[in-house]
Amino acid sequence: MDPETHYARSGEVSIAYQVTGAGPVDLVWVPGFVSNVELAWQQPTLAAFFNELGTFSRLIRFDKRGTGLSDRVGVAPLETRMDDVRAVMDAVGTSRAALLGSSEGGPLSLLFAATYPARTSALVLWSSFPRSSWAPDYPWGETEQEFEEDVRKTLDSWNDRDAMMKEAEELAPGIDEESKLALASLWRQSASPRDVEALWRMGREIDVRHVLSAITAPTLVINRTGEHPIIVQGSRLLAEHISGARHVQFPGVDHLIAAGDTGPIVDEIRHFVEDTASSEEDAQPDRLLVTLLFTDIVGSSDRAAAVGDREWRELLERHHELVRRQLVRFRGNEIDTAGDGFFASFDGPARAIRCGCAIAEAMPDIGLTVRIGLHTGECEVIDGKVAGIAVHTGARVAASAQPGEVLVSGTVKDLVAGSGLVFEDRGVHRLTGIPGEWRLYAVGR
Repeated sequence: MDPETHYARSGEVSIAYQVTGAGPVDLVWVPGFVSNVELAWQQPTLAAFFNELGTFSRLIRFDKRGTGLSDRVGVAPLETRMDDVRAVMDAVGTSRAALLGSSEGGPLSLLFAATYPARTSALVLWSSFPRSSWAPDYPWGETEQEFEEDVRKTLDSWNDRDAMMKEAEELAPGIDEESKLALASLWRQSASPRDVEALWRMGREIDVRHVLSAITAPTLVINRTGEHPIIVQGSRLLAEHISGARHVQFPGVDHLIAAGDTGPIVDEIRHFVEDTASSEEDAQPDRLLVTLLFTDIVGSSDRAAAVGDREWRELLERHHELVRRQLVRFRGNEIDTAGDGFFASFDGPARAIRCGCAIAEAMPDIGLTVRIGLHTGECEVIDGKVAGIAVHTGARVAASAQPGEVLVSGTVKDLVAGSGLVFEDRGVHRLTGIPGEWRLYAVGR
């Protein structure tokens, strides 16, 4: 019998998932480009590969929102997709699992592992990368011209079965014609041309290099040596910047993990997740990735002197009430209030930005103006509080904001691709007491 498809509720969206295998290790497959949990079983090489994974794990597969059998609600940022992964894990009753991120599923897996280390027992990255677009410090990435040509080629293929077969041949030359046809059919039935283009354009904006130092889960990076430089060099960079990561390369040119000789790959994954599963599950993480928000009332001293102590105290109470209302709305965690400012943390940068904007927009109603700064970084967890240079960086970003402005670091901007948020470049800044130069961006209204 075909495995049964279930749905997990993530907010208002239904996420399709399947569970197969009965091994002792929970393994979440985070798909790449597009997927379909049911049609995958009609693609012989994928079916065989998933069955192999199921011999040593309880394999949990899902379709990202906007693709496959999940609700077709368009693309979503990594932050929202992290919520979807958590919803699926909750639905199947697993509090902690190994993640296997394939290709474009790698950045999502990396962000999840850094943000929720207590729920990540191990991380396996197949043919993945921290970013795909060219940059002066990322010379093997795709240029704008190359990207636009690839988008055009892919969209043309979606209208032509023969062209789609050629796409399958390029990504998986090691599979037979029947499997290529099934793979092409799976792709076309997993997303519309419009969604495909949106997925590509969002993916181009993602950059999770700043996240890598926050990964504490045991990590295995795998790729084939003959793949595109984006994969080969990107995998090498991942392995070099994730503490303790193991990097294994196999011969071949196939990008599809299920193509070619998969036996050694499955064995490598099996040994890795079984070894890491025996580690202490109850250990609490001592560092994690968070987005930090700082607020400050503009001209508070002058205003307090002008209105007097009693009226200022009442105004501060109204200010605090407004801020706390938005923190609850956007799932923020109030850490401290120092004078007239707030310090809060979030497990998602887009929510933090929207919270900051909501706070800034509400203040004129009570006659106040605030400046707000946000930064995403690795923090130490000490007695339930967060500490570290990321905290100081966030505070300095806030100090650089103009009245009424929500200012973010480049790290925050890089992590919210697909959120619909827009930014205005505020140039490069030197932040007092923080090494290096920082490019800052104001959130557009």
